[in-house]
Amino acid sequence: MESYQIAVALARALDGKKGQDIRVLRTEELTTLADYFVLCTATSNTQVKAMSDACEEAAEKLGERAHHIEGHRDGTWLLMDFSSVVVHVFTDEARKFYDLERLWGDAQEMELAGVLRPEER
Repeated sequence: MESYQIAVALARALDGKKGQDIRVLRTEELTTLADYFVLCTATSNTQVKAMSDACEEAAEKLGERAHHIEGHRDGTWLLMDFSSVVVHVFTDEARKFYDLERLWGDAQEMELAGVLRPEER
């Protein structure tokens, strides 16, 4: 399966758990870490965990598995490495602190119109 399709499926999984400000950044030209980063804001530590579960389930349906999952102990951020796609889920404060959109400012942001619920675009 192509990495873009995996990124879209993971973005949809986050959207299904009411993730906020979901973005998919194409990073394949910039780093060997991943082809795409999927970024999302959660409103609570409980939601961070629910989003993790949703991403694992969505990936498994595509025959993919997380190779590495890392998260802060108090649940303010989560990183899920699916090799070609890395998912980052943050609480609002953590997202502002890490500011990956600025760090990866040269990455192309993928259009998610028609992929996510209209209010999430």
